[in-house]
Amino acid sequence: MLRRKARRVQQDDHGDPLDAAQERRVRAVLALGGVPQADLPDGVQQVRLRLLERAAKGYEAPRDVSAWAAVVASNLAMDWHRAKRRQERIGERLASLRQLEHPSGEDTSVLSVAVAQGLDELPDSQRQVLVLRFFADLPVRSIAEELGVPEGTVKSRLHTAVRALRTRLHEDEVV
Repeated sequence: MLRRKARRVQQDDHGDPLDAAQERRVRAVLALGGVPQADLPDGVQQVRLRLLERAAKGYEAPRDVSAWAAVVASNLAMDWHRAKRRQERIGERLASLRQLEHPSGEDTSVLSVAVAQGLDELPDSQRQVLVLRFFADLPVRSIAEELGVPEGTVKSRLHTAVRALRTRLHEDEVV
């Protein structure tokens, strides 16, 4: 019986529970959540593992595997930030991330850098809903279901996050 449920999760002949589009979405959510490029493959593997563990425990496959995987990736990104904060003070972490993520030879726009820094400064819950809504393109209802919070809470967090990010971009005279 568990094997039948596990088979329902699998998307291809190789036993990979994530198809190529879902993997790209997971990578994007992790990257936008602040996970360094070097850690992205591990994050994708964690999402795969959690999907396989879910099947092994006998749970039914998520209705929308792509949305479920995006939320798990967002949670992994939040976990990464929490672990990082335990290792360093916030100020040191921000300084080191700016240096590591934006080497001097890298061509990045001022707006992209400002948005990334603005996202990094948002509280975890606000960053999570912002990334899931605008970068993973999930509807408010799906975000609320996956996070287990009311739609109004998601809308409130989105409003507050967008306002804070907009204020930050105006303060930095980026927009």
